[in-house]
Amino acid sequence: IWSTKYRQSTITPDVENMLLAYMPKKIMANGGSCLALNMTNDHLHLLAAILPKISVAEFVHRIKGSSSHFINRHLGAPSFYWQHGYGALTLSEKGLPFVKNYIANQKQHHAQGNVLGVLEYTPIDQPSDST
Repeated sequence: IWSTKYRQSTITPDVENMLLAYMPKKIMANGGSCLALNMTNDHLHLLAAILPKISVAEFVHRIKGSSSHFINRHLGAPSFYWQHGYGALTLSEKGLPFVKNYIANQKQHHAQGNVLGVLEYTPIDQPSDST
C-alpha cells in the first residue's frame, strides 16, 4: 500500500489506466506476480507474490520508482510522485481471497467508509513549512 505525495488526488482515471497496464508487466520483469492491483485517487493497493531473492523494500522501490517515471514520461512533465514509505503485510495462502476481494472493491470501501485500517496504513508525507 502506498500513497501519492502528500495524499494529493493525482491518480486520475488516465493515470489509473496507465498504472494498471504498466505495473503488472514491471512486477513480472522483477520476478513477481501481480495477484491484485487497484487504487483510489490518492493511494494504491498491490497484492504481489515475489521471489525470496529480492527484499520487499527493494521490490517496492523498483515498482514505485519506475511507475512514477513511466507516468511522468507519458504526461510530458514531472507532476506525479509517490510518497516516501509504504505499508507492507505478509499473508498466508488462506488470507489471499479476502485481501484480493478487499483490493478489488477499493473504491466501494472508501465511498461507503468501511475501510480496514490495517489494510490501509501508509505513512503520510507532510509538506514542509518552508514551501
